[in-house]
Amino acid sequence: MTTKTIDPWGSVLVEDYTKLIKDFGLEHFSHYLELFPSPSRLMRRGVVFAGRDVKRVADAIKKKEDFYVLSGIMPSAERIHLGTKMVIEDIRYFQDHGADTYVLVADLEAAAARGITLEEGRKRALEFYIPAYIALGLDPKKTTFYFQSENKEVMHLAYEFAKKITANEFEAIYGSNEPGKMFSALTQVGDILYPQLKKRRPGIIPVGIDQDPHIRLTRDIAARTKAKYGFVPPSGIYNRYTPALNGKLKMSKSEPESCIELPEDAKSACKKIKNAVTGGRDTLEEHRKLGAVIEKDMVFELLKQHLVEDDSELQKIHDDYKSGKMTSGELKQIACEKMTAFLADFSTKLEKARQNVDKLKFVAFN
Repeated sequence: MTTKTIDPWGSVLVEDYTKLIKDFGLEHFSHYLELFPSPSRLMRRGVVFAGRDVKRVADAIKKKEDFYVLSGIMPSAERIHLGTKMVIEDIRYFQDHGADTYVLVADLEAAAARGITLEEGRKRALEFYIPAYIALGLDPKKTTFYFQSENKEVMHLAYEFAKKITANEFEAIYGSNEPGKMFSALTQVGDILYPQLKKRRPGIIPVGIDQDPHIRLTRDIAARTKAKYGFVPPSGIYNRYTPALNGKLKMSKSEPESCIELPEDAKSACKKIKNAVTGGRDTLEEHRKLGAVIEKDMVFELLKQHLVEDDSELQKIHDDYKSGKMTSGELKQIACEKMTAFLADFSTKLEKARQNVDKLKFVAFN
């Protein structure tokens, strides 16, 4: 029995990553880890759990050949998720290893799917989203930005690509064939391949697994239009979800008490951490004797994915906690202190980035 259809609109969550890799023809990223120079924290720790055609990009890095990394901004909410932070870290890794970088503002998709006007989408992108991406590590000097609504080349590509897929094929990939979703997806295919209008070259798209249908559709269309365009099929890498602090699979804005967003007040974040599900035992005596069930601990997962950069530091925390030497309360205190420092740093960098938005490199369209 295969995994249910996964889609970018959040109707299905992933419960078995290994099964998902098999069902959707992905690659275990760990099999390719040694091909990537100085792997990032997310790569080393298995947070980047899968890839699609990643050797192509690893080869480009090794041979110092042209390749690109691309991501999009959906300017629909007032704050962003920790999952976005991981995508930015992925982008920064490839930036640091020579990638030509593109970040698009999906204002057309926000208008079609979320009812956000183009004017409001632009305002949110310039005042918050783009500065937040920079605050999280995106190098603005190495990044080209554009708005979907201004990019006629993307629209022309989407129109051409619409001729290459049927409603039934779209439904097989996405689970539905609603016109609005088809328009949105085909526009994203145009975005993913847009950097290749400059030069045919490998590209990598870091995403959560729910966005994989876009990668698959793009690769299908690249193959079907090979004679006309000669696009190189894009590669993808996939991050695990950041679990909710209440133990559920994924942080969700619908459960704000278990979801840390950016920006967020440090006191609020620490309160959520202190109420989080842990792997500590029922009594201190039992905990000292048996140690923590660390696999069930949401606070340790937060440290592993987001808050502890040094592997040796994380290993010591792991060993002390698993042996019972460290208590759940002590673990939460470490996480609270690190989260407070992170949020303060993010806030400072966000304000600085806002002051320099007018210096960013946007694609100029006639």
